[in-house]
Amino acid sequence: MVIEAADRIFRASRSRCPAEPVRGLIGAEDISVAYAVQREFVRRRLAAGGIVVGRKIGLTSPAVQQQLGVDQPDLGVLFADMDVSGALVVPPGRLLQPKVEAEIAFVLKKDLVDGDLGDAQVRAAVDYGLAALEIVDSRIANWDIGITDTVADNASSGLFVLSDKEVTLEEFVPAEVVMRMYADDVLVSEGSGGACLGDPLAALTWLARTAREFGDPLTAGQIILSGALGPMVPVSPGVRVHADLGPLGSVSATFSGEGCRG
Repeated sequence: MVIEAADRIFRASRSRCPAEPVRGLIGAEDISVAYAVQREFVRRRLAAGGIVVGRKIGLTSPAVQQQLGVDQPDLGVLFADMDVSGALVVPPGRLLQPKVEAEIAFVLKKDLVDGDLGDAQVRAAVDYGLAALEIVDSRIANWDIGITDTVADNASSGLFVLSDKEVTLEEFVPAEVVMRMYADDVLVSEGSGGACLGDPLAALTWLARTAREFGDPLTAGQIILSGALGPMVPVSPGVRVHADLGPLGSVSATFSGEGCRG
């Protein structure tokens, strides 16, 4: 069932045609099986030449956790070709049914392999923070997802955009960052660092411990998308999305007017 579920997601990612939920294959509650599907999906991406550049944390919002009936976040893998920071427009052919959320990205300067991976160690491992837009996407048709669907689907990863303003932890407090996100100058989402597991650094600590438990710990140089600071919003063709994250500055992305495949 793991291979069949991975086949379904991998096929959808290549064909750009959304697939049926995989929970009918792997069950709706066994997260360990869902992560096995994700690992198989990642293995195939690596075999096809993909390069891992970091991780993302999802389900950091209590409201979303309640919606899916879970009490913990999930994680996915970031590949180099997901970074569209330098693109004039976000390529529509890469997306099926995208939504956007604003968050804090961390770049690591130290490995998080040994030690207790406590708050102080994790904080000391951060090189700097950046404003980020995560363009989440789902290979599951109509976003008809449960927890095992999204975990299996690499935590509904799509693309991401990073700002070019690097800010150290001595210069800002992640939990106190206020975020406002706009679509063509209309406010569509707002929130704060406290909406991300209470503190984006707490989300990073959770990720560091969980990644090590899975045998694939975080390492220096990796990019970490730490989780949404406010509600995610659907993307309309031709829209320009930009978010202001206070001391981290702003980050923006313009979406092609061609629309996305769905």
